[in-house]
Amino acid sequence: MSLFQHEVIASEASTRLDKLLSEINQDSSRSQVQSWISKGLVKVNGQESKANYKCQEGDMLDWSIPEPEALTILPENIPLDIVYEDQDLLVVNKEKGMVVHPSAGHQTGTMVNALLYHCQDLSGINGVERPGIVHRIDKDTSGLLVVAKNDLAHRNLSEQMSEKTIERKYEALVHGEIPHETGMVDAPIGRDPKDRQKMAVVDNGKPAITHFQVLKSYPDYTRIECQLETGRTHQIRVHMRYIGYPLVGDPKYGPRKTLDANGQVLHAKSLAFTHPRTGEWLKFEAPLPTYFADVIDYIEKMY
Repeated sequence: MSLFQHEVIASEASTRLDKLLSEINQDSSRSQVQSWISKGLVKVNGQESKANYKCQEGDMLDWSIPEPEALTILPENIPLDIVYEDQDLLVVNKEKGMVVHPSAGHQTGTMVNALLYHCQDLSGINGVERPGIVHRIDKDTSGLLVVAKNDLAHRNLSEQMSEKTIERKYEALVHGEIPHETGMVDAPIGRDPKDRQKMAVVDNGKPAITHFQVLKSYPDYTRIECQLETGRTHQIRVHMRYIGYPLVGDPKYGPRKTLDANGQVLHAKSLAFTHPRTGEWLKFEAPLPTYFADVIDYIEKMY
């Protein structure tokens, strides 16, 4: 059991206890933090509190983080496209349609199930359901992910993620012809107040910044490259919809009338970071998958 303490500063005042702790403990999800609170592992000024408590400046927060549980997710012999592997980490080129880690409704067939079959030494920082997972991409987004094999690598990679030194580039196809070559979206993202299954640009959301560059324009579509400064849930999909250029094929944030691509046309094509043990700068590229190339080919034949 690891013990931690934090004094609430002025800029954090009026923030929900569970939200603040999930921001401080970036390796832990908000649901994990809520579990700690419900188990009495979190105290505010020496007293147990509720998840929705609004923190006040000067409050002293004390919390305990349980040691990672033994892994119980079953290994499955599912093929993986492993781009790189050493004693500390793997880089995986995830196929479209594969869920990254088990969750309600997806207990099997995930990338984590496949990873546990491939190797036994995954980091336990994120607990039973997300061993080794430093960052995620959506089920229907293809492309590159780094996976930590041990806690040293996980902490270091998470720190790089927090400090925005990991370089992640995506390629996407959006509706509409973007009239300028480059752009940036700086808009906070949080739960959509009208639909809790979606994310949206909201005033009280977490900071989110997406840079984009036009690769090729068509009369009704634009092929773009996006670079993330932050890693919010559905960030590119939400930001591009927000500025009026939703992703092609996106069933959640796109228009009803779109091209059939079995999900958003979005590919994590480039990933670069400093190796947590050697300090070497590593960069990986994943070519466009067949589904993406087929959509581009279809559009180019239209015009």
